[in-house]
Amino acid sequence: QVQLVESGGGLVQPGGSLRLSCAASGSIFSINDMGWYRQAPGKQRELVAAITRGSSTNYADSVKGRFTISRDNAKNTVYLQMNNLKPEDTAVYYCNAAVVIQWWSPSKDYWGQGTQVTVSS
Repeated sequence: QVQLVESGGGLVQPGGSLRLSCAASGSIFSINDMGWYRQAPGKQRELVAAITRGSSTNYADSVKGRFTISRDNAKNTVYLQMNNLKPEDTAVYYCNAAVVIQWWSPSKDYWGQGTQVTVSS
């Protein structure tokens, strides 16, 4: 089985910074794409940022220039550095990973449990 464990959420003032981490563990052969999603109250879950195994990145327009996604393949970990946070960034943030368990098997999506990010003065 595969587990994704997130950390780094919390309460921050507008303009502040937070760094989220998500570590994958368990029966893992390799991990393809990894990403961060968020869901605010009353809204659908949306993609924030994604990164391929080769470190190509993709960002939602609302976070471009403020958030940076990165990964450490040796540690099966993905990070999200969030700078200049705004109240509208308030949401539960979830990490996602496309995990290959056996070399011959297709990847399967796994999700973390979510971590709350609140931006408020």
